[in-house]
Amino acid sequence: MSDPIISARGLGVRFVKGRRRNLQVREMLFHGMRRNPNAGDDGFWPLRNVDFDITPGEAVGVIGKNGTGKSTLLKLIAGVLIPDEGTITVRGRVAPLLELSAGFSNDLTGKENLNLVATLHGLSKQQLAAKFDEIVDFAGDQVAKSLDLPVRHYSSGMRVRLGFSIISQLHHPILLVDEVMAVGDAEFRAKCYDTMQRLLAEGRTLVLVSHNEGDLTRFCTRGLFINEGRLTVDGTVHEALAAYKGGYVPA
Repeated sequence: MSDPIISARGLGVRFVKGRRRNLQVREMLFHGMRRNPNAGDDGFWPLRNVDFDITPGEAVGVIGKNGTGKSTLLKLIAGVLIPDEGTITVRGRVAPLLELSAGFSNDLTGKENLNLVATLHGLSKQQLAAKFDEIVDFAGDQVAKSLDLPVRHYSSGMRVRLGFSIISQLHHPILLVDEVMAVGDAEFRAKCYDTMQRLLAEGRTLVLVSHNEGDLTRFCTRGLFINEGRLTVDGTVHEALAAYKGGYVPA
């Protein structure tokens, strides 16, 4: 069996109530890669005591109600968040499409964001130049006509179309997708489906957060059901969906 490409052991992250959690540089300097343990007791744990391994080429759906830690888990895998407990080990570069922002800056134009995000994910100027027209064509006419406008004027669907177009061009072995296929028209979703099937056929590893049972069963063979911050089912995608629909309560 292949070594895991993603491993979690005792994984936990703590949020502070009433504030967006954001590990500050000063916390990293004075308290290492964890939050200040004396930062106060007004926090809660959206994820705690999570253990799993994902092997290369697996397609895993993360399932659960809103607010149960699904998107938080993807951010931990992507390195956007730093765990407060345990470890998350990722053996390969990650192509993330998380939430509707797609990692864009509102003050930059679509073209500037395209260049910035592609460069941050390792595309060279030559590679980007070769792929530029393909990326814009995939994103669609509405995005193409708005490339010189600041992204703050884009609809959520336009952001997702441009973001997915960029991420789909990366050669990273791990693809993280968070609900983005719920946005956009049928034509764009069909293009997304074709692209994801192609990437999986190439041996990529997919971690997909979605409430859409059709999307989960289309792409994923394995499911992680998260209930109140705990990983309560790690099995087939059908087992995880059954637990979700049945209102699973851990013993």
